[in-house]
Amino acid sequence: MDNKKLTALIIDDHPLISEAYKSAFTFLENQNNSFAFTIHVKHNCDDAYSFIQHCVAMQQNIDIIFLDMRLPPSADGKIVSGEDLGIKINEQIPNAKIIVSTTFNDNYRVHSILRSLDPDGFLVKNDITPKELVTAIEEVLIAPPYYSKTVMKLIRNEVSNEFTLDDIDRKILYELSIGNRMKKLPDVIPLSFAGIQKRKRHLAKIFEIDSNDDRELILVARDKGFL
Repeated sequence: MDNKKLTALIIDDHPLISEAYKSAFTFLENQNNSFAFTIHVKHNCDDAYSFIQHCVAMQQNIDIIFLDMRLPPSADGKIVSGEDLGIKINEQIPNAKIIVSTTFNDNYRVHSILRSLDPDGFLVKNDITPKELVTAIEEVLIAPPYYSKTVMKLIRNEVSNEFTLDDIDRKILYELSIGNRMKKLPDVIPLSFAGIQKRKRHLAKIFEIDSNDDRELILVARDKGFL
């Protein structure tokens, strides 16, 4: 990897956080002659996915990606969050090293991200210091994975597989959150109405909700970081 120019992509909707990541790349480049970075920054799912598709089409590699989990959804509603975007990155650029960064420190949410994305790095933003950012980048490039303190603590806690939400579960939650009614969901989700009802009952069980109230389901899902 000596003197190799690496492409870095930062996907975060907070400019100050994006600048902190850029500073970490710059610091590492100045401290270690093995690394040189071309850095791109995108602030939402649409811009990030367009850039990723462009790189794929042009056969340009993306070596390392900082990926925020709470991003504005795509205009067409097909990419609801950073987690959905990460799944697409894994499919289209499997060699890219992904560092997930999130404010979530909920057991269920962290384990869901670990299962769906298997990221090379996982940082809870409250743990992040300038020094840790540099360490995370270096470790992920040389000997992944790298997990921050809170993530390591949560990994030690066993969580049942029933708390894993897939992309259809997240899509149901998203559609309900923007006001779509259950009877309309078969038009936008590849399941029958009965299948969607079954999924919704499963979600209510996961979130320990006794009522059939969509609003309560959305509130709890948002509180746990799934929206």
